[in-house]
Amino acid sequence: MVKVGVAGYGVIGQRLADGVALQKDMELVGVADLAPTLSIKALKERGMPYDLYLVDGADKAKFDAAKIPYKGSFGDLIGKVDVMLDSSPGGVGAKNKELYEKAGVRAIFQGGEKNSVADVFFHGYANYEKGLGVKYLKLTSCNTTGLIRSVDCLDRKYGVDRVAITIIRRVADPGDYHRGLTNALQMDKAPSHQALDLMTIMPHVEATGILVHTPVTHGHIITVVAHGKGGKKITRDMALEAFKTHNRIRVVTIDEGFLGNASFFRYARDLGNPRGDMYEIGLWEDSIVESGDNIMYAINIPQESVTIPETMDGIRAVMKMQNDSASATAETNKYLGLGKWR
Repeated sequence: MVKVGVAGYGVIGQRLADGVALQKDMELVGVADLAPTLSIKALKERGMPYDLYLVDGADKAKFDAAKIPYKGSFGDLIGKVDVMLDSSPGGVGAKNKELYEKAGVRAIFQGGEKNSVADVFFHGYANYEKGLGVKYLKLTSCNTTGLIRSVDCLDRKYGVDRVAITIIRRVADPGDYHRGLTNALQMDKAPSHQALDLMTIMPHVEATGILVHTPVTHGHIITVVAHGKGGKKITRDMALEAFKTHNRIRVVTIDEGFLGNASFFRYARDLGNPRGDMYEIGLWEDSIVESGDNIMYAINIPQESVTIPETMDGIRAVMKMQNDSASATAETNKYLGLGKWR
């Protein structure tokens, strides 16, 4: 049983903890944080299903005043695990790495850290084997994770040598206030980092892209134009066939009621998913169209939860729990219930 800890119990950290808890071949030892945030207070009100550890600088008096129990220090947690999932604020993970190195513990960092923090920039489907047995992985961002799922799906079945993407990006997570209230769209300089990151993970694919920030919170939408390898045409039927076999891609239609990003969030809540989370990306069947030799489609990215399956894959890679992508992702999917809607 692989023992896992989570550093940072925020938007991603609490979802990582839930993901590990669902893996029957892993044990969540505990989570670590700095302050009695709303997420920590909710954890306490739920009966403390996960043990809590306090990072250096935490004010114990505030936890005591809120009657929030804790098991020990961050160092105590690190000493009990095989691998740490670091979802600390950007830059903090790099500092934490010094503690992991000293303890001889493996670690997986989220997309907010610089690529240099890790040995391998990782995706569970596209380059799982490169992560086998390494000490430090870094996950791709939410948009890049979902984008690579769809491109890799077509690439594995038919071959892809070129993609162009447009990202319609939510400006902040639900409940965030730091971005302010806006009524505008904002352009980023091209190419977007997601296109560059895709080429880092899949160097045989030429990618470019544009990103537009939008004043919404529930998910990103990405349009993708893909070109078949060697000029081989990928038809609409071929693309649809491939997408429908992927356990982390949910193919939907507008006529079903999936009108946009908010439809996925509402559906996840109606399913009873914690926090309205959805691990799979949504892909509109209605959006799949042929344009000359290219195939075009659109996907929805549930930014708060989409990276959780790939992080579970990362644990399997660094701990050599499975030796190939197919068997590793199948185990992760089984425990997270991915593909059960078919």
